[in-house]
Amino acid sequence: MNHLTAMSLLGVCLAGASLAAPGAAAAQQAGSAGGAAPLNTLTPEERAAGWRLLFDGKTTAGWRGWKMDSMPSGWQVVDGTLKRVKPAADIITKEKFRNFELSLEWNIAKNGNSGIFYRASEDDNAIYWSAPEMQVLDDVGHPDGQSRLTAAGADYGLYPSPAGVVKPAGQWNQVRLVVNGKHVEHWLNGVKVVEYELSSPDWEAKVKASKFASHTHYGRNAEGYIGLQEHEYPVSFRNIKIRVLP
Repeated sequence: MNHLTAMSLLGVCLAGASLAAPGAAAAQQAGSAGGAAPLNTLTPEERAAGWRLLFDGKTTAGWRGWKMDSMPSGWQVVDGTLKRVKPAADIITKEKFRNFELSLEWNIAKNGNSGIFYRASEDDNAIYWSAPEMQVLDDVGHPDGQSRLTAAGADYGLYPSPAGVVKPAGQWNQVRLVVNGKHVEHWLNGVKVVEYELSSPDWEAKVKASKFASHTHYGRNAEGYIGLQEHEYPVSFRNIKIRVLP
């Protein structure tokens, strides 16, 4: 990962051009007090490119608790965000996805910890035994921030993220997550912080040396749910958008 460096704004635009990038628009919203566009909406250009909302800013439609039929009450819609407000459970989309680009923003409380799961299933006793996780974290306040393998943006426990990219607790961070066949990219605030190939020799070696080694479904689902983690701390998500890839 030593090849990862902070990218210029021009570089970010060029890197995202091939995937029609609402991530850039979401980052603009996150960084602008006025907001260039209404939250939790799609522009005509995004709709034309195949993007759709996974959260409308008003309801929890399209989501449920992991291994549940309904949403746990600890997740609520607050001021246009999907927020963990009290002890709850991990939540997942009702729909499964195979290849996709996901864009969202997250805001974690001081000392907080959460995560974004992809290709999750319900065939083990915890969601993280099947689903790779993009870490959501207050790097300064939480102990997981002491290791880049478990810091914000990392593929939890396997691929580290560089320091200096995540914004502090209480500020909005923008995510772009690409999962296409075996190829995975984690983008945080316009910087590609992780890139790897599922089932590659490098990935297999890392899984074998990790706590996931004995879990046969970990990272091997061809499709699955997108999940948001309940991990004891308040966390909010907004502008959750997805584009299915061929």
